[in-house]
Amino acid sequence: MPSVTLMAEVIPALECRGLSSGYGEAVVIRHLDLVLRQGETLALLGKNGMGKSTLLKTVMGYLPALAGTVRLEGRTISGLPPQRIARQAVSYTPQDQALFPDLNVGDNLRLVVDDERALRTAVAHVGGYFPFIPDRLTQKAGTLSGGEQKMLLLARALISAPRVMLVDEITEGLQPSVVTRLVEVLRVEQRRLGFSLLIVEQNVRFALAVADRYAVLKQGEIADLGASADAGAETRIIDHLRL
Repeated sequence: MPSVTLMAEVIPALECRGLSSGYGEAVVIRHLDLVLRQGETLALLGKNGMGKSTLLKTVMGYLPALAGTVRLEGRTISGLPPQRIARQAVSYTPQDQALFPDLNVGDNLRLVVDDERALRTAVAHVGGYFPFIPDRLTQKAGTLSGGEQKMLLLARALISAPRVMLVDEITEGLQPSVVTRLVEVLRVEQRRLGFSLLIVEQNVRFALAVADRYAVLKQGEIADLGASADAGAETRIIDHLRL
């Protein structure tokens, strides 16, 4: 009888099962199931108020799960405080730009890399993508332009060597040339580091350019899910966003 080799089940990088969340008595996320596979990029799209940012905040522990579970590489993280989740190599880049404006650029980066030799190496690396960073280490982060602050946020997330990255509306307010640059950076760094990326976006073309799969969120529920390379994916997403 021929031998049968059973392939081990691949544990998702991030998994939400039956997840509900919100603010006080207002339920925003409703019994949501979502899986982020190892090493993939999943783009979460939807109109404002559909629950995209709420989902990321719930995953990170800033909002409590009202029902269901969140698992990180098979381990339940629901109910853990944000700092414990972050220490499990999860980086979170929120929409409201969590920089410390009164700290300089270098000190904002030291928040995730406190070894000076490692920091110098990291700064030289991300400086290849964003040349202003090594040139302005002593400049206060709050005096950077909006686009530069977004790039600094992304650089800080990358140098933390994450296994899972959560990124919320990174392209908002950016010039098209900078958006194109971010696509290149994320693709190259994902191949280099192997992280899994859940990215919330309203820029459909950017989302499909950087993501392997997409999900559309409506009223706290998944309304559509598919591969970014599928024929007609952009049209279907835009139709959802118009309704």
